[in-house]
Amino acid sequence: MDYAKVWFVFWAVLWAGYFALDGFDLGVGFSGWLAADGEEERRSVFASIGPFWDGNEVWLVTAGGATFAAFPAVYAGLFSWLYPALALILFSLIARGVSLEFRGKVQAAAWKSFWERTAAVSSFLAALLFGVAFGNLFRGLEIGADGYLGTFAGLLNPYALLTGLLFCAFFFFHGQLWLSFKTPAPVAGKARRLAGGAWYALLLLAVLFAAASYAYTGLSANFLVRKYLLVLPALLTASLVAAKLLLSRGDPGRAFLVSFAGIVFFALTGFAGIYPDLLPSRLDPEFGLNVYNSASSPYTLRLMTAVTAVFLPVVICYQVWVYRLFRAPLGSEELRKSGMY
Repeated sequence: MDYAKVWFVFWAVLWAGYFALDGFDLGVGFSGWLAADGEEERRSVFASIGPFWDGNEVWLVTAGGATFAAFPAVYAGLFSWLYPALALILFSLIARGVSLEFRGKVQAAAWKSFWERTAAVSSFLAALLFGVAFGNLFRGLEIGADGYLGTFAGLLNPYALLTGLLFCAFFFFHGQLWLSFKTPAPVAGKARRLAGGAWYALLLLAVLFAAASYAYTGLSANFLVRKYLLVLPALLTASLVAAKLLLSRGDPGRAFLVSFAGIVFFALTGFAGIYPDLLPSRLDPEFGLNVYNSASSPYTLRLMTAVTAVFLPVVICYQVWVYRLFRAPLGSEELRKSGMY
C-alpha cells in the first residue's frame, strides 16, 4: 500500500471536513447580525452555534497535526514561508473564539455590541484568509531552488482574492441555512430570505472561480487525464442546485446538509486538481512539495494510519452525539432562561 497517497487523501478529507463544519459557524459569525433585530434575536444567533463551534475546530487541529506528522516538509514550508499569513488566520480565530465566549459575560449593551462586532470582523477575516491561502495553493506558490521567493503582498493576487470571496459566499450561505432551521421564527424567516439571495452570489462566484481556475491554474490537468475525477465537480454542481431547490421548497434542514456536502466536494475538487502536489510551484514543478518528496517514512505513515483508524471514528462519533444531543431548534423560552451568550 502506498501510504503517502493514502495520507494525501486523509489530508484532503480533514481539510474538507473542517471547512464544512467550521464554515457554518464562521458564516453565522460574520453574517448572523443581518438576520437579527434586538437583543433576544441576536442572542439566539450566538446560542445556535454555542455548543458546536469549538468542537468543529478540532478538525483544524487534526488537519494541522496530520500535516506535521505525515508531510513534515510541507508543515515546515508553510510556517517558514507563509508565517505572517498564518499568524493572521490564527489571530482571527482567537478573536472569534473570545468574542463568542465573552459576549454574554456582561449585560451592558456596549459590551455586547463590541464583541458582536469583533465576532463579525474576525469571522469574516478567517473565512477570507482561508480562501486566500488555499487559492494560492491551487494557483501555485513562487517556490524556487532557494525556497519561497514571493512576498506577502503577492499572496493577495486576484485569483486568491476571488477564492477568498468564494469561501465567504459559501460560508455565508451555509451559515444562513443553519440559522434558518436552528433559531426561532423571526430570525429563521429572515435567514431563509438571506440564504436565498446569497445563493445567486455564490453561483456567480463559483462560475468565475471555475473559469479563472481553467485559465490561470493547472487544476484542470488532472481532470483531463483522470476522467473519473470529474465526478467531484459534478457532485458540487448538483449540491448547489439541490440546496437551492430544497430551500425554495421550505426544507432548510436538508438544504444545509446538501450545502455541507457541497463544501466538501468543492474542497476535494481543489485537492484532486493539485495532486500529487501539496505546495505546488508556479516557477518549476521540480521545486514544489508533493507526496513523494515531503512524506514521512513508511513506518511513520503506517503507524499513523493504525492510530487514525482507531481514534478518527471516536472523534466522529463524539461529534455526531453532540449534534444529536443539541439537534432541537432553539425556543424563545429556553433563551429567556439561559444567561449565556
